[in-house]
Formats: sequence, structure tokens, C-alpha cells
Amino acid sequence: MLQVNVLEAKTDLSKLMRLLETNREDVIRIARNGKPIVEMKAVRNAPVERRIGIAKGKFVAPDDFDKDNETIANMLTGGDL
Repeated sequence: MLQVNVLEAKTDLSKLMRLLETNREDVIRIARNGKPIVEMKAVRNAPVERRIGIAKGKFVAPDDFDKDNETIANMLTGGDL
């Protein structure tokens, strides 16, 4: 963990962000008058393979799922397509 003062954080924000992105630092604390005020850390997005299919098996479409498509299309368009 790295701690910097506000002026250094303002001056070197890009450098501090790069330290987090490259995992050279996990948390950077920004202090005012030596007292930590803010913690800055990188956002870790979940890999795509973990997001796709996350709801698999939690919803089953009924067999007649598409039975009202024509009615809905007419309601939205004002007539036949």
C-alpha cells in the first residue's frame, strides 16, 4: 500500500493509476495533512467467460413464448408488418 499527499496525487494521477493497473500497488491512500482520507484501487472486471451464461437454468421459456408476437407487433406499429 502506498500513501501520497493530495498535491502528489493531483500531480501524478496517471502514474498512480498505472501502478494500480500493473498490480505494482493494490491500494493507494491519499492523505491530507498526513491523515488518510481516500483509498484508490483498481476496478477488477470479471472475465467475459464468467459473465456469459450466468443465468443459465434460472429461467425457462414456456413453449408458447412467441404466441403473442403478432399482437405485440401490431400494438407497437399500429398495424401489420
